[in-house]
Amino acid sequence: FLETAAYFCMKPKMGEKEVSPHSFFSIWHEFSSDFKDFWKKENKLILQERVKEAEEVCRQKKGKSLYNIRPKHDSGIVSKSCSYT
Repeated sequence: FLETAAYFCMKPKMGEKEVSPHSFFSIWHEFSSDFKDFWKKENKLILQERVKEAEEVCRQKKGKSLYNIRPKHDSGIVSKSCSYT
């Protein structure tokens, strides 16, 4: 524990000889909670951007038709029988 506290440059509070686990972990808990909140917000923003990109790709693909629809020509028995009336 003391090596870890020294690695993070923790110094004991006034009147204490060593860094106490309570003081170290209270700071660590605040840091990790803030980091988790920012991580969730950032992931949410990234997800929203990816959804927008995917929707845009879908819109572009729907705009481009893979096949052409040709109008139906009037031919055959039905068109001939209707033209006499």
